[in-house]
Amino acid sequence: MHHAPVIALTPGEPAGIGPDIVLALMQRPHACDLVLIADPTMLAERAAQLNQPFAPGIWPGHGADAPAVYVLPVATARRVTAGQLEPANSVYVIECLRRAVHGCRNGEFAALVTGPVHKGAINDAGIAFTGHTEFLAAESGSAQVVMMLAAPGLRVALATTHLPLAEVSRAITRKHLSGVLRILHADLRAKFGIPDPLILVCGLNPHAGEGGHLGHEEIDVIEPVLTALRAEGFRLRGPVPADTAFIPSSLVGVDAVLAMYHDQGLPVLKAHDFAHAINITLGLPFVRTSVDHGTALELAGSGRADATSLEAAIQFAVGLVQHKTT
Repeated sequence: MHHAPVIALTPGEPAGIGPDIVLALMQRPHACDLVLIADPTMLAERAAQLNQPFAPGIWPGHGADAPAVYVLPVATARRVTAGQLEPANSVYVIECLRRAVHGCRNGEFAALVTGPVHKGAINDAGIAFTGHTEFLAAESGSAQVVMMLAAPGLRVALATTHLPLAEVSRAITRKHLSGVLRILHADLRAKFGIPDPLILVCGLNPHAGEGGHLGHEEIDVIEPVLTALRAEGFRLRGPVPADTAFIPSSLVGVDAVLAMYHDQGLPVLKAHDFAHAINITLGLPFVRTSVDHGTALELAGSGRADATSLEAAIQFAVGLVQHKTT
């Protein structure tokens, strides 16, 4: 048995702060072997720009006494300049992710931690991409996945992810919502070790529809799904008006909140603790965590990027992996 879990790390958009925060973390000890799936030349150039040492091992290769950092080389198409997007390098960003998923599925890596990607640059390169969550679901053959963000003291899952607001109501069908709640419930048990989780479910409309006066989604979709799952033994509270769902008295004993759409739940979580917030994809056949921030192109190469969220994502992944194996 190897001494520490091996975790794949994709730095994401090479022109952004992903490489900066990865390099910052290389200077600190970790409870795992980290395999950076990235272009070593790009990382070495950024390290020189930031005045940091860069001497990773080349993967595969392990067996050192202490956990170490390795690079699994994938070449960028064009030379990278910090802060300047180059759509031609989007194929590289996707290739790094593909290699990571392959390694997670065949047991080479115990988990995947992802740095921030730039969706616009990927789409500008002619690659249809709505986000990591959707890409990883397709790449791993998962029929349905759930995006959850976690910070100390709060977990928020999303019934819909990267959708225009005008499409949200249509997307929340009984089948979809039931699937989301089943995945959330199963992973809170299997990955987080919570035997009988309590999930608070937000309504979609103001005041959770006000008895049908402010919309019918609660009556037609959300309440019937909650009733059916309660009959199976799920502990569910809701639908709760979203404006009071997050007050401390509402959250007593709650293991996760299910928000109906991206900007219903995530502003609260990010206001609660942005630096330590991380993203977890539930429903995948492997553990995946991520930073909860963007590429911050204006900070790339400046030495001012904050690696706190990436460090939290790595620690969280190690914890989930160790929990799964116990």
